[in-house]
Amino acid sequence: MCCFLASLALFGPRLAFLVYWLLPIGRLKITAAFDGWLWPIVGLIFAPWTILAYSVVFPVYGFDWVWVGLGVVADIAGYVAGASRRTDVSWYTGP
Repeated sequence: MCCFLASLALFGPRLAFLVYWLLPIGRLKITAAFDGWLWPIVGLIFAPWTILAYSVVFPVYGFDWVWVGLGVVADIAGYVAGASRRTDVSWYTGP
């Protein structure tokens, strides 16, 4: 069960973004939000929650920045949790 939740947290926002990109309305919003394919791909690799939140609420006005901010917090929390849990591995010597 733990491996399923970990893989869902890792691939969930990336899969959701790709499915959204395949939908006609999603393709229009992503094309309007980003000028090309480079930023969506970079976002999928490094900041999937942020890129998903930004593309879903585009155009971003007022309270919509809260959703983008939550995406940033979720991405940072994922990186911080991975770094802090690294010490739980028995063979990890650390810096």
